[in-house]
Amino acid sequence: MSIASDRAQIALQEKELVFPSFDNETAWALGNSLRALAETRKHPVVIDIRKFGDPDQQIFFTSLPGTTPDNARWVLRKSRIVARFHRSSYAAGLYLEEQGTTFAAKYSLPDEDYATHGGAFPITISGTGVIGAVTVSGLPQRQDHELVIEALCTHLNLDHATYKLP
Repeated sequence: MSIASDRAQIALQEKELVFPSFDNETAWALGNSLRALAETRKHPVVIDIRKFGDPDQQIFFTSLPGTTPDNARWVLRKSRIVARFHRSSYAAGLYLEEQGTTFAAKYSLPDEDYATHGGAFPITISGTGVIGAVTVSGLPQRQDHELVIEALCTHLNLDHATYKLP
């Protein structure tokens, strides 16, 4: 894996993994699909789906066996990256790694509030833009990201092989 190839693939994911509409029922279906994937693989993850606003509206949350309270904190920090930059948290982290800098140094924002680690992905509605995030925490960051992508592809009836990371 190279940073450049992952960033290019994530750009494609962000461009094409788009919903025609998104509501609480959609979040419930996506969240349960993601949970089923994680349960089948015995992944110890927290799953969070939220709509952005003031305040954000958490519309799906689950914590599977093996997680800790820290995982819930990680999903919040990762989702804040999506809210601020309208990019996946993994893409943000790869960009910083490629630039040889840190989040705090680049943006003067506290690490305790933001995490540029993989696992949070924008919920984008066609013709509207980014309205929220789906986030996973509990696996290594690339795997967190990839689990979200697989669930999104399944939900959107898209071929995961086209969108998975190289």
